[in-house]
Amino acid sequence: MDDFTTLTADLTRLVHTQAGPVRGLQRDASGVLAFKGIPYAAPPVGYLRWCAPRPPEPWHGVRDALVFGAGCLSSLENDHRPGPRDEDCLYLNVWTAAKRADEKRPVMVWIHGGGFQFGSSANPATDGGALAAKGVVVVSLNYRLGIFGFLAHPDLDRDAPSGNYGLQDQLMALRWVKANIAGFGGDPDNVTLFGESAGAMAVGLLMASPLAHGLFHKAIGQSGAFWDGRHGPLQGFEEARARGLAFARRQGDASIAALRAMPAAALNAAAPWSFQSSPVVGAFSPSIDRHVVHDVPARRFLHGEQMRIPLLAGWNTAEEFPFAAQSLPDQSAETFLAAAAEMFGQDRMAEFRKVYPAETDAEAKASAAALTGDTVISEQCWQWLQLHRHTARAPVYGYLFGYTSPYTPIASHVTEIPFVFGTLTPQQIVGSTTPPAEQDRALARTLMDYWVNFATNGDPNGAGLPTWPAYDQNDIVQIIGPTIAAGPNPQAARFRFLDSFRQDGVLPMRWRDAH
Repeated sequence: MDDFTTLTADLTRLVHTQAGPVRGLQRDASGVLAFKGIPYAAPPVGYLRWCAPRPPEPWHGVRDALVFGAGCLSSLENDHRPGPRDEDCLYLNVWTAAKRADEKRPVMVWIHGGGFQFGSSANPATDGGALAAKGVVVVSLNYRLGIFGFLAHPDLDRDAPSGNYGLQDQLMALRWVKANIAGFGGDPDNVTLFGESAGAMAVGLLMASPLAHGLFHKAIGQSGAFWDGRHGPLQGFEEARARGLAFARRQGDASIAALRAMPAAALNAAAPWSFQSSPVVGAFSPSIDRHVVHDVPARRFLHGEQMRIPLLAGWNTAEEFPFAAQSLPDQSAETFLAAAAEMFGQDRMAEFRKVYPAETDAEAKASAAALTGDTVISEQCWQWLQLHRHTARAPVYGYLFGYTSPYTPIASHVTEIPFVFGTLTPQQIVGSTTPPAEQDRALARTLMDYWVNFATNGDPNGAGLPTWPAYDQNDIVQIIGPTIAAGPNPQAARFRFLDSFRQDGVLPMRWRDAH
């Protein structure tokens, strides 16, 4: 048997972690070692359901890390994604091409998306092998979702602040990285946290959290920022507890002890979610708990209370694609404009129609789609760039992903992920079964280089890449299409209109009840 890796030894498939040794897969053709299903916390079951994550129990002997751990239970109705799911789900994965444990390679920690309701680190699109071959150590993780990750309840508060267990899981995984990643050839003092959709929202939430300071040093946000949008800000402290109390009443006025005793599958089935509602306000999801999340994240950024670290963030041109149910009524120009007047105020409609024109039914339908993408995703990403540039005095880089090809016919939400990871898996979200071509592979190589460069030194630029200027007051972003070049943000006027409704960084609470 191979000797265990030490910080001065050649890196083998046997690595010692604080909880015990793990055995990963053999190096692949690119020289990448993969370690899958490493526990970073104790199983959150029994009494530990709705507790802050605790360290895993140490093990004796070598633990195989050859297959992904079970994904966390999904609250998405009719979720037929493959792979096992279980309440015991707090596992992470490591990919490294380091030859020695003392190489101190940059570390990239990925947080998956899914509205804080579904998803896992076992997604083939986010396999870390290709990025690791570029010189970073990649980590991906599962975290508690839905009611398991985000139930807030006054009785739980008696022991510790409740509501954001999924975010606490992410913090626990980052602490695991800080304590263990050197054994995999990574540098615990050069960690980039990156994610997409809810994963990017988590990056923004954690940047605004005092509990995250020192756990990561750079941030990348793809199509997400503050967990606010179409229906206003994230759930407040009392609002989240009211949701928890209402759920307990629906279970027969169940106590926390009774809810902890419910079988996991039954509990999960009692708190379903679908794309017909916004998970920001219509599901168990991140809220202000005064512990992890102290305040509305955009307000924290506005006041300079976030981590002052380099940020790379952006959005896609067709973010609205999965979120049609959140659109304003668009059956006709008349119905769209009436709903818009209710949401924004009749006195603002002249401005509204300049940026979201609706002279015809077809124009109204297109504007409704654009407004959905803007309010659910894009405006907050732009806001993130604006606020961080202004208050953090740290490097900021913005992008707009608009690339299309037969492989990716729509630059929808999610479609940039296979390029960032170099996996080029099928673009199922837009119904494409066309395999990637050389132009797709070329874009993947470019995006991977940008992301790895940023993780290495806080700047995406490098030899042979189109120049990416830092984001500044001119609102210039890197426009990623069939060609890549910096240019003015084409959606700036729409975003400035939406921004005018933020008060002290906070979107209107009255949007909660808008159509």
